[in-house]
Amino acid sequence: MRFGFWLPIFGGWLRNVEDEQMPPTFDYAKKVIQSAETWGYDTTLIAELYLNDIKGPDADSLEAWSTAAALAAVTEKIEIMTAVRPGFHNPAVTAKMAANIDQISKGRFTLNVVSAWWEEEARQYGGIFTEHDERYERTKEFVDVLKGMWTEETFTYKGKYYEIQEAKLEPKPVQRPNPILYAGGESERGKQTIVSSCDAYVMHGGTVEEVQAKIADMKQRRETAGKPPFASFGMAAYVICRDTEAEAFAELERITDVKENDGYAGFKDFTSKSQLEQQIQLRDYSVSNRGLRPNLIGTPEQIAERIVQYEEAGLDLLLLQFSPQLEEMERFSQQVMPLVDRLRAKV
Repeated sequence: MRFGFWLPIFGGWLRNVEDEQMPPTFDYAKKVIQSAETWGYDTTLIAELYLNDIKGPDADSLEAWSTAAALAAVTEKIEIMTAVRPGFHNPAVTAKMAANIDQISKGRFTLNVVSAWWEEEARQYGGIFTEHDERYERTKEFVDVLKGMWTEETFTYKGKYYEIQEAKLEPKPVQRPNPILYAGGESERGKQTIVSSCDAYVMHGGTVEEVQAKIADMKQRRETAGKPPFASFGMAAYVICRDTEAEAFAELERITDVKENDGYAGFKDFTSKSQLEQQIQLRDYSVSNRGLRPNLIGTPEQIAERIVQYEEAGLDLLLLQFSPQLEEMERFSQQVMPLVDRLRAKV
């Protein structure tokens, strides 16, 4: 299992807790990622939203790509996975930017391709927001351009959404043939696009049984399409690790005491503009990315046992959320990671 974490660019992950003691500043993000390298984390995911989806649209947040470039220059080992949404980017320029960050990081930059869901954000920032399936049509063309720019000496493309004429991109990315393209999607159209165009599959939080079924389905789809196996299967999860189960569940009750506020501004768009496999309620949404569903809640031993179950189900990457970030990431690295290694050795 590789252990990753979501970079805290929104000031936290909890919509019911006003101040999580994790400010959305570059200095804090830098401290988190550099500490994570020393603690044994493998990956960080930097979400891309121009409005703060957790603390409310008026709250501070960091921009993903400039943050990624800056962090690439001050880290040495960790994979920097940054989200990109085609409706807000020119694909040829994005290919150039990604290649540049991959060079800065010496081959540690990857992308999480997201087809977007927040219509209000697109309105405010001039993004292109269309019906669900059309967003995935655009995404496929966007990825075609990325890969063409990264692999061909001179690239020309004419599609429904993008037209590129004899474009050159140098230097190419360090990673060949291309930086890993992660993507997540639960709709039929989304899965088709991911199978045909991307390299790895990431999921919102789910139970072991749900994740196992998704992995089996995506493996079969990939094989049927005549594509090589996915490079990775990842999942988002929120961790509550405490000395006792009672303490952990007391914290769970505290953070899920729903107080409707600006942090829920995107709830309607998230549930109505996406085609989700599980319908979610406000309590589920109170923690980002369905992070409570994997139930990584309890003592270090309980959490480690749960993680091994996910590994046996085919998962190889956890993208974790913590609050407060630094303190809980350190606890997890010291108390849970070694237990996972020991349990795995017994299997």
